[in-house]
Amino acid sequence: MIKDITGIKLTPGNFGEECLGNGKHYDKKNQLIECCCDECDFYICCLDENYQEECKKCKIFYCPRFNKKASLNIFKK
Repeated sequence: MIKDITGIKLTPGNFGEECLGNGKHYDKKNQLIECCCDECDFYICCLDENYQEECKKCKIFYCPRFNKKASLNIFKK
């Protein structure tokens, strides 16, 4: 699991759509979670149009997509 310094769970890739740090999600107190993208070490994963291919080669085991790649084959078209 990837967390930023505020403890927000980050899910890189897919242009940031699924990431809790993308500035579009709310916390338990119904407060908008600020965008974490500028400080994220995995920001390039959300920007790269070819992220699916790059993700397949990635060896960062604590990424939330790491186990999904093999078990769910998330990149099927």
